[in-house]
Amino acid sequence: MIYIVLIGINMLYACVSLFTKYASQQEFMSWNYTVGLIGAIGVMGLYAILWQQVLKRVELSMAYMFKGTSLVFVMLLAYVFFGEQITWNNIIGAIIIISGIVLFAHSSEPIANSQ
Repeated sequence: MIYIVLIGINMLYACVSLFTKYASQQEFMSWNYTVGLIGAIGVMGLYAILWQQVLKRVELSMAYMFKGTSLVFVMLLAYVFFGEQITWNNIIGAIIIISGIVLFAHSSEPIANSQ
């Protein structure tokens, strides 16, 4: 269950990139620009609160391991919402990130405790 929560929180974090990208495409200080920035700040605030709650319950090394998923989500969301292309390098990078998370999550001894 905690893995799903961590993935969800990092997907939320990836949404900050959507709002900032949207704002960057608008005229400076226009209504749409302001909406984009307010959206980014709101999502970042919600993310910060949820992240702190996760850190109370999960080892820091485990929580940060999932931060890489936000990069994969940004790539996918940029494709869906902005029509940005996904290249082979993007796909290879995503596979490496996900493979690292799977390997770490299934290891018998987390890196933080291996000293």
